[in-house]
Amino acid sequence: MVITSAKKVFFAGGDLNELLAAKPGDEAAFFAMVEKIKSQLRALERLPVPVVAAINGAALGGGFEICLACNYRVAVDSPAVSLGLPEVSLGLLPGGGGIVRMVNLLGLEAALPYLLEGKKADAGRALAAGLIHATVADQSQLVPAAKAWIASQVDNPDAALQPWDHKGHKIPGGSAGSPKLAQLLAIAPAMLAQKTRGLLPAPEKILDCAVEAARLDFDTALRKEGRAFTELVMTPEAKNMITTFFFQLNKINAGASRPDNIAPHTVKKLGVLGAGMMGQGIAYVAAKVGIDVVLKDISMAAAEKGKAYSAKLVEKQVARGRLDLAGAEALLARIQPTERDQDLAGCDLIIEAVFEQIDLKNKITLGTEQYLSDDGFWGSNTSSLPITQLAEASAHPEKFIGIHFFSPVDKMPLVEIICGKKTSDETLARAFDFVRQIKKTPIVVNDSLAFFTSRTFSTYLDEAARMVVEGIHPVVVDNLGKAVGMPVGPLTVHDEVSLELTRKIHQTWADMGVENQWGEHDAMAEIIKTLVVEHGRGGKHYNGGYFDYGDQGKTIWPGLLDKYFDGGNATPEQDIKDRLLFRQVIETLKCLESGVLRSVADANIGSIMGIGAPVHTGGFVQFINTYGLERFRARCAELADAYGERFKCPAIVSEKIERAETFN
Repeated sequence: MVITSAKKVFFAGGDLNELLAAKPGDEAAFFAMVEKIKSQLRALERLPVPVVAAINGAALGGGFEICLACNYRVAVDSPAVSLGLPEVSLGLLPGGGGIVRMVNLLGLEAALPYLLEGKKADAGRALAAGLIHATVADQSQLVPAAKAWIASQVDNPDAALQPWDHKGHKIPGGSAGSPKLAQLLAIAPAMLAQKTRGLLPAPEKILDCAVEAARLDFDTALRKEGRAFTELVMTPEAKNMITTFFFQLNKINAGASRPDNIAPHTVKKLGVLGAGMMGQGIAYVAAKVGIDVVLKDISMAAAEKGKAYSAKLVEKQVARGRLDLAGAEALLARIQPTERDQDLAGCDLIIEAVFEQIDLKNKITLGTEQYLSDDGFWGSNTSSLPITQLAEASAHPEKFIGIHFFSPVDKMPLVEIICGKKTSDETLARAFDFVRQIKKTPIVVNDSLAFFTSRTFSTYLDEAARMVVEGIHPVVVDNLGKAVGMPVGPLTVHDEVSLELTRKIHQTWADMGVENQWGEHDAMAEIIKTLVVEHGRGGKHYNGGYFDYGDQGKTIWPGLLDKYFDGGNATPEQDIKDRLLFRQVIETLKCLESGVLRSVADANIGSIMGIGAPVHTGGFVQFINTYGLERFRARCAELADAYGERFKCPAIVSEKIERAETFN
């Protein structure tokens, strides 16, 4: 038997709508369905004839589990082929026998990266790893190769027998009880707990099932895997992650935020103004996809330094075998460093990436906008300044838009597109197409001070500053930020992005006549005054900030404790965690309520990819759906009574409750 596909993909996986619909109480019926599917795959691999998977495209999740149930796997050596079990990224585990078969095929240690990290492999890497048996050069050779293998097995009585069904089968690397795996099994749970912080149940269950697969007989291990899969499907974490990372992310990438009836646009020549940290990253990601880049700074030395950043990244790619020398040279040749405005002539898009100063940005717009091509458009990489106000310096405000990247640009997957009041739909469509061209995920928001991501992220830093001023130990505040699920504690990340930058932004806002936007005691201003103004502590790269950075590592600055720490402060740990999380959730709701955010999908994807919202929540708005809207409103009221009006629940939540709706 040969199994192949007439579609571009081999098999994409199970129906995630069914998984979202499953709810507590459905466990028995759901487990029975899972067992039925497993029995069918088990029947497939027990057929008395050899079965071949002829893999023409992506085979992920359930698709790859079908392949694993075949005796022989051959794939086209094409970029379209992607193999793996990425269920962990959706809060699930491979429930069709994927864990058990991978452990029996590769061994426990070799299987774990594919199971715990959702690692995917192209045809070449899959062949080298032992996931498949052979590759062919093109589609026309695929089925003939499968049939040829079957023909070659006429005299082999074991051709239809899976390795794990052979009498005396031994798992590569040993069973779970072997001395070889003793050290791995001793440290793996602790390492996993350090990574997940106990907030993601899927990796823990995957590790448990994988170890049991190396301990139990094959069919018993399959049943254990099915039970664990059933348990995960019912969890809020799985609901959150499926909703956001599959449905909403696909919706965004498919163009839900892009205006209709506007022809696709491709940027061929890009101008980047400012070769600092952001500009050099933008230049690299653009050149990487084949765009010619003019990287301009005030001096040739500064521009060359900006290009050197790309050279370092390319060097690493070559060393890792991900790019050949010819490709490296071609990429770097596409970046033209310059100090001359005239070299920008004919750019389809110019992105300004200079300091957050309105006068400076306006001066650059006035001086260089003239070099755009006739149908070119202008993007500002500002992280906080209103696009409508910046566009006042432009001769064509309808062609002016915010294109906000995140640092480091080469690693961060998100770009926040900001529409000013006069930004045209055509400009928005072109900006959206550019972001997809450089292989990033775009969210689209409307204009306001600090937009969505910077505005919401600042509440995380602000609430932490408030707690330090209240007398809570700074290390407790920082650690509980991580305990909530944020990637970095609020004080640590503030030191990283720099308190000096916050001081400059606050000064810019003050110059614009913007008052403290939260209308309460400005603890952040007090922290900036104490650390930056009085003691010259602007952050990690400015003589330290909240922390000292010395030979002994990172330690809290003693002066902070002397001035603020109150050993008698008895703020409950749960309140600290909720304050750090709820401040951001509430600010996100305000952005949605006021129209800064255009969709729930943009809110969730933007909060995770741009701000670092805890993955298990599915984003700051999806979090409310599984927390419970009425429960959320009640908790907001408790926090507001105890800590201030900034925790007052936005009216949009009550409106949803009255209509018996959730956020979608």
